[in-house]
Amino acid sequence: MNKFIFLILLGALAEQAFAQQQHEGMPMTNKSKADTTKPMDHSMHEMAKPHHGTMDMSGSDMLNHGLTMDTTMGMTHSLSRHLPMNRNGSGTSWHPDNTPMYAYMTHPSPSGWSYMLHYAVYLRYTRQNANNDDKRGAGQQFGAPNWFMGMAQRKVGQRGLFQIRAMISLDPLTVGNGGYPLLFQTGESYKGQPLIDKQHPHDLVSELSVSYSHAFSKDIDLYGYVGYPGEPALGPPAFMHRISAFNLPDAPLSHHWQDATHILFGVATVGFRYKWAKLEGSTFTGREPDENRYNFDKPRFDSYSYRLSINPSPSLALQFSQGFLHSPEDLHPNENVTRTTASILHSKGLGPDRYITSAFVWGRNTHDGEGDNSFLAESSLQLKRIALYGRYENVGKTAEELGIIDPGFSGIPAHTPLVINNLTLGLNYRITRQLNSDLVLGAQVTGSVPDKWLRPLYGKTPISGEIYLRLSPSLMTMQGMSRMRHRPMQRM
Repeated sequence: MNKFIFLILLGALAEQAFAQQQHEGMPMTNKSKADTTKPMDHSMHEMAKPHHGTMDMSGSDMLNHGLTMDTTMGMTHSLSRHLPMNRNGSGTSWHPDNTPMYAYMTHPSPSGWSYMLHYAVYLRYTRQNANNDDKRGAGQQFGAPNWFMGMAQRKVGQRGLFQIRAMISLDPLTVGNGGYPLLFQTGESYKGQPLIDKQHPHDLVSELSVSYSHAFSKDIDLYGYVGYPGEPALGPPAFMHRISAFNLPDAPLSHHWQDATHILFGVATVGFRYKWAKLEGSTFTGREPDENRYNFDKPRFDSYSYRLSINPSPSLALQFSQGFLHSPEDLHPNENVTRTTASILHSKGLGPDRYITSAFVWGRNTHDGEGDNSFLAESSLQLKRIALYGRYENVGKTAEELGIIDPGFSGIPAHTPLVINNLTLGLNYRITRQLNSDLVLGAQVTGSVPDKWLRPLYGKTPISGEIYLRLSPSLMTMQGMSRMRHRPMQRM
């Protein structure tokens, strides 16, 4: 693992050096012939290629020609006036600068405020373990997983940046308090029982946060973030906000090993950025949200975490983090968890409405001297109206985690992690685009290969699948940005 991460870092640094060398010798191109339909790609490599006398005015074009996000569009990164908004992840995490964005945005009002809205609503039918109706985890549901996030940002003086962020989810109403069927999923509880083979719903209020950043220079920022609820500096961007997972309605099976802390009632983070590296630390409430999805849980600030993030090139974002969680599970109040994660995110524009995004995430939970690992690899290829995507997971879960009663009696190891391999492949098609909004029809299938000890309970190769309609904002382009200058956000 260490050798793999070292090679990735070495390659990324070489990529950055090569791109910078190419950029320094590149002639200025003609800005009047803009291809305004291209996604906002911040790639140095795109700038290094000949444009044949045209300027696409992607995000990198604006930055490289001195037209920063700060002066052209008003809204920047949440925590820096000198970084592109495309780098925003959930909480205070980083995406690659090349990351495409699906959102509505307004330019600064006379009072100086800029606004942005993200959301995704999936109307879907899911059926789990469809080829083993008599086995564990077989289930089906018509439901509508969803989330909505709004941001308001205002510059303060010559160096300050203030932002308010709010996120809600109607999951408690649209998928139920008991969650939706998801084979081999574990984590949290309902009516005093652990949720197994189900994904819990998110809280109605999933984030209410404020942040302030001070720029000492274009290379140095110091910032603070407070959320109730909020997300600490732990793990990669949460799966709902990771662009590589945008087409996947389901939570990862490794969610509670990697990014489950994205909704915690009481979070305070301080961070420091120098150029393309960032170090941050958080104190937060270790206990995950209770089963009442409409209330605000008691803040405790009994846990802490740290995270190192590095964006060595516009196409890459790397992070390593560790959190020390006090009593995260309601059913195991005396159990503390040390969560360690590392991730590599990649985004690359391929042309107008074309891009590829990927993520590799590792997470490990350790408690009472024992630990379970999880590995995730996901990727999405967008080709204008069509998207092809997939996710592979390798997760170790104990018999206790899976709620297997008296495992010793059945011969199943009680404390040894039982490995589950999951592969999801999907495709979707944009049916229509109206008022900067997309309606997408998709389908996916998941094949599972459980540990040999689990096959009598779940079947040898469980198959699950779903079909869905997704409603979301359209991909932001410079053409869309131009239209938004003259159109209020509420009319979209």
